[in-house]
Amino acid sequence: MTTLTWERLAVATGQSDDDPEAAVRQAYREAGLAEPEHVIVLASPLAGAVAASWLTGDDEHRGSLEADYLQRLERAGFAPGGLPGSGAGVAGPAAGGDGVSGRGLEFEGEGVASDGALVFRMLRGLGEPGRSVREAVRTAPWERARSAAYAELGPTGWAALWEETGGRLWPQVNRLVTDIRRGIDEFGGEELRQMTLDAVLGQHDAPWLSAFDGLDGLKRVAERAGWWWPYERVAIVTRRPIEVHLDDLGRLHRADGPALAFADGFALHAWHGMPVPADFEATMAGLTPERIRAEENAELRRAMMEHFGLDRYLVESGAKPVHTDETGVLWRVELADDEPLAMVEVVNSTPEPDGTSRTYFLRVPPWVERAREGVAWTFGVQEEEYQPERET
Repeated sequence: MTTLTWERLAVATGQSDDDPEAAVRQAYREAGLAEPEHVIVLASPLAGAVAASWLTGDDEHRGSLEADYLQRLERAGFAPGGLPGSGAGVAGPAAGGDGVSGRGLEFEGEGVASDGALVFRMLRGLGEPGRSVREAVRTAPWERARSAAYAELGPTGWAALWEETGGRLWPQVNRLVTDIRRGIDEFGGEELRQMTLDAVLGQHDAPWLSAFDGLDGLKRVAERAGWWWPYERVAIVTRRPIEVHLDDLGRLHRADGPALAFADGFALHAWHGMPVPADFEATMAGLTPERIRAEENAELRRAMMEHFGLDRYLVESGAKPVHTDETGVLWRVELADDEPLAMVEVVNSTPEPDGTSRTYFLRVPPWVERAREGVAWTFGVQEEEYQPERET
């Protein structure tokens, strides 16, 4: 696949047409391992982290996790008692015990999300997962592939290859991975976040998978699934998100709903990469200058002003001009616990097709004291150096 294809895959949404089970089993075989007895598929990395934590814990940990987690789900507004896992399934030889029967048990729709006890019952029926084989499945193949490429290309060639492939994808994908881990931490605590460090990242391994030939099994999983946890007897696989919304810089961003959402309800809300509350949409819909001023969180207040419109906020908040000259008008609004909002109002000297002249508002640093100084700053020059032949 091309780097562009991997770039699209890294943010792909929806369930793949191809089931990931065969790809997972291929990855095990390519690592020289026996295939897992069971491959379970859950709806989100949060659900995967819970399942991995439960399967690798002792009886006391399992009981505590189950009770605590179901309470957290209810408080967060998931279906009553629901463990994220909508669309989950289990595949492999008959698991037996406590109602789990291998391929005979398939969870679709909202069956899992509406009955968390069913998922934990499924996990109990799998038995012990064995040790993690992430090192053999993911880390060792990566190291071998990188060493081979480095030996063939040399330092300069390797650097050029990485810059053209994984280096292009890494910043955006790394932000997504960090955001998801933060969301899991906020929902379930540090213990669950630590479980994500044992995961193979599936589609989010696109940066390094794009740089190497071979590794067919890992690539096939990445084409079909999200994060997954490989153990000797059990592989926990999670689906891709159902929605991803990014801004022009590749950061999670959405004003009218979750920026990243999975089928089981696990979701992240963000504004240009900044985490925001789940009720952000309702807040933004009814914004007023008074509501913006009342927001105690300075970062959220900035997001509100940006959504409301900085020029509109100036007008409706009763801002006063502090300086006027031939370049425009400098406006300033004081903000509680934050730097002042300063903007220069300028008029485009080139008329529009209808003969009117358009007005613009340019945001400038709060230390600006004169309109000309602010306009000069937008051009990256000192005030005395700003001598335009014609303003546009």
